[in-house]
Amino acid sequence: FKAPSRDHPALYRDLLRTNRVHWIAEEPPAELVREKMMECHFRFRHQMALVPCVLTLNQDGSVWVTLVKPARAITPGQFAVFYKGDECLGSGKILRMGPSVYTLQHGKNREESPKKEEVDKIEPAT
Repeated sequence: FKAPSRDHPALYRDLLRTNRVHWIAEEPPAELVREKMMECHFRFRHQMALVPCVLTLNQDGSVWVTLVKPARAITPGQFAVFYKGDECLGSGKILRMGPSVYTLQHGKNREESPKKEEVDKIEPAT
C-alpha cells in the first residue's frame, strides 16, 4: 500500500499488539499485573519523541498498546519500547496493529449515510 501523502490517515494507528514483552526490572511491572493495565510512554523508533499510551496485559505476556493519539508509520517487526519517566521498562516486537485512522474514519462515514449504490441494492420487501 502506498499512501497518497506522508500525512495520509492510512499511515496513522492508535492500537498495536506486541509479542511477549521482555521486562527489565520486574517481570511484568507490579502495577500492570495488579490493574491489568498501566499508563506509560513508548517509542518504536530510536530518535522519536515518547508517546503516552496505556498497556493492557494479555495472559501470554504480550500487551495491547493503546496510544493517546495516533502515531505515524508503525510497522510489524519494529520494537515497541516502554518507559515510565526516565526508566526503560522493557520492549516487545510489534506483531499486529489495529485499524488505521483512515479505516476508522471510513467506517464512521459508511454508518452515517449509505451511498446511492448501496441504497439501490436494497430490495423492496415483498
